[in-house]
Amino acid sequence: MPLLGAHMSIAGGFENALIRGKSIGCEAVQIFDKSPRQWRAKPLTTGEIARFKQARLETGVRAVFAHTSYLINLGVSDDDLWFKSMASFIEEVERCAALKLPYLVTHPGSYTRTEEEGLDRVGMALDEILKRTRDTGVIVLLELTSGQGSHLGGRFEQLALVVSRSAYPERLGVCFDTCHVFAAGYDFRTAKGYNATMTLFDTTIGIERLKVFHLNDSRGDLGSRLDRHEHIGAGKLGLEAFRLLLNDGRFKETPMVLETPKGPDLKEDVENLRVLRGLLKTKEEV
Repeated sequence: MPLLGAHMSIAGGFENALIRGKSIGCEAVQIFDKSPRQWRAKPLTTGEIARFKQARLETGVRAVFAHTSYLINLGVSDDDLWFKSMASFIEEVERCAALKLPYLVTHPGSYTRTEEEGLDRVGMALDEILKRTRDTGVIVLLELTSGQGSHLGGRFEQLALVVSRSAYPERLGVCFDTCHVFAAGYDFRTAKGYNATMTLFDTTIGIERLKVFHLNDSRGDLGSRLDRHEHIGAGKLGLEAFRLLLNDGRFKETPMVLETPKGPDLKEDVENLRVLRGLLKTKEEV
């Protein structure tokens, strides 16, 4: 069975993200390793790290990973913002290492002038980031995007190009966001479409690089390039796409987390997780 869960707030301390996740039955939790709206963060204290480690032991949440700040843009042409993004990214990799998190998910970035230049700058930035964090072991996961506006990552080929040019390909993987991929134009709502999409992913990037999933339905239609998440089964993707994914044996141990809208009581997460688990086949059905 895949490890199901959700993105959880770190408000009040990193350990609270795991406690919140455990309270609604998460097996996997995604967090921000610092405020997503700030460039810098106070250094982690030994107490923060110890409390997080203890919460992992007590909650038993099996998979925990982080997502970078929204401010980072590795594809931008402006050198000041580019170097600032790299410095922030390096700090986030180091924070993940301190918290013993294996993955750091990031949007590839947006280009300023041309797609080609944007991809070149993403690749150069990642090489420098991975070089300067070579001893951390943290794997950077490039998130597939909807391709909205000038956002990079809306096509499998773009991520494949970044990986193929990298001096550190062993430190790069992919995060598959269901809303983004559908909105980017890949239709996996039927068995035929799902198999075609995953085959294309495998031949273009390599299925072994797919390390985590973001499970989000889509408010936008196929190919709309609209990055708007919807609750499971309430959007244009529908339940069958999630049924096919959840029962794909290749991903039976893969973390899959919700990024759908929710309130402080997390009731939306509870309902979405209930719907997802209801799509899992029993041993008798497999």
